[in-house]
Amino acid sequence: MDLQGQIEQLRTSLLQAERIETELDRRVYYMKTLYDVSKDIFGSVEYESILKNFLLMTMGNFGVAEGFILTVDDPSGEINGFVSVGFQGDDVSLLRTGGSEILLTDDLLKSMQSEADLKTCGLLPSAMICAFPFVVDTDCTGIMGLGAKLVGEPYNRDDEELLDTLVNNLVVALKNARSFEEIKSLNLNLQEKNVQLETALTELKASMRKVEILESVKENLSKFVPVTVCRMIEKSPTNAIPESKKQDLSVLFVDIEGYTKLCEKLGSSQTNEVIEKHFSAFMDAIYTHNGDVNETAGDGLMVLFLNEDEKTSALEAVRAALSIREKTVRIFEECSTLYRPLNINMGINSGQALVGAAKFETYSGSRWTYTARGRLTNVAARIGAQATGGSIYLSKSTADRIKNHFSPVPMGKFKLKNVSEEVEIFEL
Repeated sequence: MDLQGQIEQLRTSLLQAERIETELDRRVYYMKTLYDVSKDIFGSVEYESILKNFLLMTMGNFGVAEGFILTVDDPSGEINGFVSVGFQGDDVSLLRTGGSEILLTDDLLKSMQSEADLKTCGLLPSAMICAFPFVVDTDCTGIMGLGAKLVGEPYNRDDEELLDTLVNNLVVALKNARSFEEIKSLNLNLQEKNVQLETALTELKASMRKVEILESVKENLSKFVPVTVCRMIEKSPTNAIPESKKQDLSVLFVDIEGYTKLCEKLGSSQTNEVIEKHFSAFMDAIYTHNGDVNETAGDGLMVLFLNEDEKTSALEAVRAALSIREKTVRIFEECSTLYRPLNINMGINSGQALVGAAKFETYSGSRWTYTARGRLTNVAARIGAQATGGSIYLSKSTADRIKNHFSPVPMGKFKLKNVSEEVEIFEL
């Protein structure tokens, strides 16, 4: 090869080397640009900060004085992100309205392929010469627009390739930001739910405390208020107590014989201990057989037995009386204070009486009581007073109701105090 040929070959090789060097410089520049922009946008999870940093870095690398990025929420059509640089007043408004219209109109979005297309649509300021639509997710789309390069060069294929890669990175960063915002929102909602749960728990604890107090009040009141009244209040706590009405029932009177002598012999303290022990046992026997202690005195009880079946109420009264007798003997066997079992005299009468609440007005206020009133209770009290030595006496009406289960012994007719007619009494 002559000298001229060698020179031409060297010149060709040099040109190729220059083109390769230029291409390498371009690729290095693009990689550096991609690195710088990516590092900047992936360093934040704030949506607006990502848009602003990305736009500034992109404009700086391409030498552009004007640019904007806009994203919209597709379902609502509302702008959820917007930044612009190099625009003022009406142009900013045009960017918002025009950019939104492009994104929300499929035909317009597909036609944005060149500077001429942008000029034709007339929806953006004239300074915009290139636009890059992008999709963040199914509910969010966006567009980035750039003005002319300050050096006067047009955007070439390489620029478009780089911008496309940069925008793809922007999309990833925006997805991360939206995911972060969603997690943040869920976390705030969770915190609110936790506060609501804590409030509800506090209120529940307060309510449970009120229930505990009410249960305690109920338990203490039950020691003083007849069971029948407690049931009526539970059934209708806000309504008036029903008026008295005639009902069929059996009434049991319980009386401790020789109570005064017992007090003199044992003294008030020991007497009280003995009476409490007996009455506690009596209460168990009474409640076991569905009785309701209506009145108490120092040495006696008045007990009501109400049942829809008149024979059942009489049987329950008799069984309660027999149980009281048994418990009296058992207490004597366990109590060293007594030298013999107490004589517990009892009288039972069955029939119709006026049963219900009664209100007594006094100067100190009103007092309610629940009782049975009428001849039935008077006769029951007199029959009980007639009994001696721990006897259980029954009226004829009671004896008739229990005769299929017990064998009461007739004792004849007796003239009772404040009762006009003689009353036939039976012993159990």
